[in-house]
Amino acid sequence: MPRTSMPGSAPSPIGAEPAAPHTPGTSHPAGEADPGLGGTARFGERLRRAGSGIRWYVTNLMGDTAYRTYLEHHTRHHPGEPPLTEREFWREKMDEQDRNPGARCC
Repeated sequence: MPRTSMPGSAPSPIGAEPAAPHTPGTSHPAGEADPGLGGTARFGERLRRAGSGIRWYVTNLMGDTAYRTYLEHHTRHHPGEPPLTEREFWREKMDEQDRNPGARCC
């Protein structure tokens, strides 16, 4: 009697032993999804990553990280010189935008 296979799976040769079930948490062949992760877990991970990316984009767009970025640059390229305070930094940034409005809505 010929062996039947599940839809979407490769047929097993006659006389071959079926593959051992995969134990979650162990390694699995490259390119295969971890059977221990259900569709809900994968969706949740994708959703978390998307939310993280959106948060990063919005905080950078709004300038929330501008002063921290300035401090990192200043420390690398101007060692020994005192950096602007956060208040001085934002005042200078706003004055520069007023002098050179560029392409902005307001």
